[in-house]
Amino acid sequence: MEATVVYYLKALILGVLEGLTEFIPVSSTAHLLIVGEWLNFSSDDHKVFEVVIQFGSILAVIWLFRQRLWQLVHGVFTGKRDELLFCRNLLIAFMPAVVVGMLIIQYIKQVLYNQPMVFVFTLVIGGLIMLWVERRPGYAKDSNETVSGQRATAHRLEEISWRQALAVGLAQCLAMVPGTSRSGATIIGGMMAGIQRKTATEFSFFLAMPTMLAATVYDLYKHGSALSSDQAGAIAIGFVAAFLSALVVVRAVLRFVSKRTYRPFAWYRIALGGVLLIWLLAR
Repeated sequence: MEATVVYYLKALILGVLEGLTEFIPVSSTAHLLIVGEWLNFSSDDHKVFEVVIQFGSILAVIWLFRQRLWQLVHGVFTGKRDELLFCRNLLIAFMPAVVVGMLIIQYIKQVLYNQPMVFVFTLVIGGLIMLWVERRPGYAKDSNETVSGQRATAHRLEEISWRQALAVGLAQCLAMVPGTSRSGATIIGGMMAGIQRKTATEFSFFLAMPTMLAATVYDLYKHGSALSSDQAGAIAIGFVAAFLSALVVVRAVLRFVSKRTYRPFAWYRIALGGVLLIWLLAR
């Protein structure tokens, strides 16, 4: 095994990278795979490493929204209508990924994750779609308007309809294709369904909790036997780094989208796809 200090440093870099990219629409999976290969971060339980540091990002969101989550739980048990509707919408948005994931996720991981050009395609196409959505009449000027120029019908989480929640859930299924970005698919899908930009972002964060928790539990069940004590230190470092960096990013994203569009992230995706293409052709 390479020198312990260097190995831990690589784990720290990947942990920070996971936290920074998980909740912005740039694809954390693409970044981890690309940077992991550049760093030559090889590990027999590399899959478990990715799963555990992803769990660190999830805990960061749970911690940041802990008061709202408690309000949601309390409201559900006391029968508050807004909280019941919000919980219903989360369930509706969550279920498509469960069904589709059970049917094809293994095929996607075995086939598409081994094709680097898939990442180039999804990064660039995703960026172009984001630019298209943000440039539709009226939307970029006023975040209270939808992509069709009509006023958004959902400005708060409690105002999201079941149809809009379903649209977000179906969009989330697209994120199973590597390089798409779960947050990008759900946020842009929500905006196209008529959810105000900041509200669509918040709903994406809440939807990430059950979705990513389920994916983490499933991956640990499938790959947990590969976890070794030799690399427990690296996994712990990556976990803490992902948690702390995600704390910073989630707050920053909510502040950012309250005043600006997602165009910078779209251009970043396109540029990253171009860099990745050049790198692949030069190998």
